[in-house]
Amino acid sequence: MGRSHETFGKKEVRKKQEKKRLDKEQKRARKKDEGKKNGFDDMIAYVDEFGKISSSPPDPDKISDIDAESIELGATGNKPEITIGQERKGVVTFFNDSKGFGFIRDLESNDRIFVHANNLLEPIKEDNIVIFETGRGVKGMSALNVKLFKE
Repeated sequence: MGRSHETFGKKEVRKKQEKKRLDKEQKRARKKDEGKKNGFDDMIAYVDEFGKISSSPPDPDKISDIDAESIELGATGNKPEITIGQERKGVVTFFNDSKGFGFIRDLESNDRIFVHANNLLEPIKEDNIVIFETGRGVKGMSALNVKLFKE
C-alpha cells in the first residue's frame, strides 16, 4: 500500500512525527552552536563542609579524612546513645528457650535489647536481673556476654 492510498488520519500522524523529528534536530543544532558542553566535567557536583552542593571544588586546606566505618546510616531517634562494650544491667522481659532468643530491658535507658542463646554465659529466665554488654547485631543492638546478676 503506497502513500497515495493513505487515509487523512494517517497523513496527519506522519506529518506530526516528521515535524517533531525536525524540531528535535533544530534544538540539538542550536545547543551545539551555543557552545554548551555536555561533558562529564559539567555534571560533577561537590559538597562543601556544610553539606551544600556546589559546582566548584572544595578548598584543599579544609579537606579532612573521614573513617568510613564511623558513618552511621539510617534515622536516629531522640534516645541517648548506647555505649558499646560497657557492662549494663537489665531485666529479662521475654525469653523463649525453644527458639533461643529473647529481650532484655535496660534499667538505665529502658531500651529493649535483643538477646540470643549463643550470647549467654549462664541460663536465664524471664524476670531475671542480668549483666550484659551491648554490640551491634544484624538488625540493631544485641546483648553480648549475658550473665545473671548476683548481689
